[in-house]
Amino acid sequence: MKYLYYPGCSLEGTAKEYHESTVSLMAALGAELEEIEDWSCCGASAANNVSELLSFVLPARNLALAEKMCQEKQEALDILVPCSACYLNLKKVAERAKIDFEFVQTINTVLEADGLEFGNHLEIRHLLDVLSRDVEPDWIAKKAMVSFEGFTAAPYYGCQCLRPYAEFDDPERPVSMERLISSTGAAVLDWNMGGVCCSASHMSTKPEVGLALVKRILSQAKSADMILTVCPMCEMNLEAYQKEAGLVSHESFSITILYLPQFLGMALGLPQAQTRVDLNLCVTPVFWEKYCGMTSRARNVRIPAPKAE
Repeated sequence: MKYLYYPGCSLEGTAKEYHESTVSLMAALGAELEEIEDWSCCGASAANNVSELLSFVLPARNLALAEKMCQEKQEALDILVPCSACYLNLKKVAERAKIDFEFVQTINTVLEADGLEFGNHLEIRHLLDVLSRDVEPDWIAKKAMVSFEGFTAAPYYGCQCLRPYAEFDDPERPVSMERLISSTGAAVLDWNMGGVCCSASHMSTKPEVGLALVKRILSQAKSADMILTVCPMCEMNLEAYQKEAGLVSHESFSITILYLPQFLGMALGLPQAQTRVDLNLCVTPVFWEKYCGMTSRARNVRIPAPKAE
């Protein structure tokens, strides 16, 4: 397995643990990631407020760079994107390009100044798409060094990796994480919040809306040992606002939030230096003690608790 890799801005900053655990997990799975050379911001959600054209040109530039790399190497590779917002922005350009030739011409007129041309030749795939369709769960089960038997995981997909492009899962009842979770021995929480919005940036602009939505998700996951996600914004909202969400509803939340590649990497026995659980904002002592107990029995070693960088 070989992919071009677009990390995006969040994974070099607030979601560094997502980037490092993704790279480490894919290497452990035997996959080769080649980072897109000279990649730049995809525009996130801010570019469209400045210019609609800019919101398309920014992701198109990264796709054009990827196509240039493939042309030079004479190979066609899928583009793997971990960040759901980045995936959505890259995907929207590719989808519009399929039906709007004049749009492509406009994009390429702008890109010409950078010596680039966007042809829309490559497949854009979310990390979850790759893990759920290119990786055999049986392989993970055979290679796992630590069993998560006795743990319950709540798979949380968020909005942007599933909507509006339902490429690899049903956005109303997503299940693509479930076989991966089961391959580690963990149970999957039966809930209906996996594809519900976490409020995204409303946590900053309309906190009363954001806290209400986060509260709904956390309340439904209280019986789980962890929530697993594949989106930096979702991770941040569910991790950083547990106390505030609890105050809204007079509840107390203390739930471990992990990125899916961190969880799978832990099952494969990857060291903390690769899973970077030490950078997470919410890994509860109860979860860590339970995990370390299983890890110690599997390896006959004691794993120290994660420490903030």
